[in-house]
Amino acid sequence: MTAYYNDKNRYSAEWLLNLIDEGLIPHGYVDERPIEEVRAIDLKGFTQCHFFAGIGGWPLALRLAHWPDDRPVWTGSCPCQPFSEAGKRKAKADARHLWPAWFRLISQLRPDIIFGEQVPEAIKLGWLDEVALDLEECDYAIGTAVLSACLVEARQERERLWFVARANGFAPKWSSEPWVECHPWPSDEGMARVAHGIPEQPLFRSAYGDAIIPTAGAEFIVAASEALTL
Repeated sequence: MTAYYNDKNRYSAEWLLNLIDEGLIPHGYVDERPIEEVRAIDLKGFTQCHFFAGIGGWPLALRLAHWPDDRPVWTGSCPCQPFSEAGKRKAKADARHLWPAWFRLISQLRPDIIFGEQVPEAIKLGWLDEVALDLEECDYAIGTAVLSACLVEARQERERLWFVARANGFAPKWSSEPWVECHPWPSDEGMARVAHGIPEQPLFRSAYGDAIIPTAGAEFIVAASEALTL
C-alpha cells in the first residue's frame, strides 16, 4: 500500500474505499480513527498521507497535477467549522480546531512536502498565523494563495486558502503564469440529482460540501511545484 487516508467520518471512509477499489485514487489504507489517536509509528511505510481525507479530493488533485502516486507528499484540509462564516467562529476555542493534532504528526515525521487548504475567513481569526509559525519553527518554508473555484470554470465562487510547505526552508518563488486545465465541477443542482434516493443524503451533502475542488487543488499544486522546483 502506498497511501494512508485518515477520516473519522464513516461515510467518507466508505467513499474512499470505493474510490480505491475503482483505481481512482492511490491504493492504500483507510483509518477511521480521530486524528488525535493517530501515532507517528502508524504512518511508517506510507508514501502519501492524506488527513481529513473526505471524499479523496487531494489525491485526485495530485493526479490531475501529474504528481506520481509513488512520490512522497502529505495533504490535509483541517475542519473549517471553527473559522467559517457559517459557524459560530470560535476559532482556536473550538474542539474541531485540529491543526495542533496534525502538526504533532508533522513535527515528529517531518514530511518533505505538505499541501493544505482552509476557508479564507480563517486568516482573520489567526489560523494561518498559527500554521505558518509552527511550520517555520520546524524549518519549513510556506507559501499561500487564495484561489476561487471560478479559476477552473467551476460554477461557483468557493474561495479557499491554499498552502504549501517544504522542509528545510526553501522559500517559494511564485510563477506568474497560471496553469488551468478545465474539468467543470458539478453544480449544486447536479449534486441534488446525484444524491436523490441515497438514505444517508445529509452525510452525502456534508461530505460534498467539505470537499476541495480537485481541479483548483491541481492548479495550486502545479504552481507550487514550479515555484519550489519540486
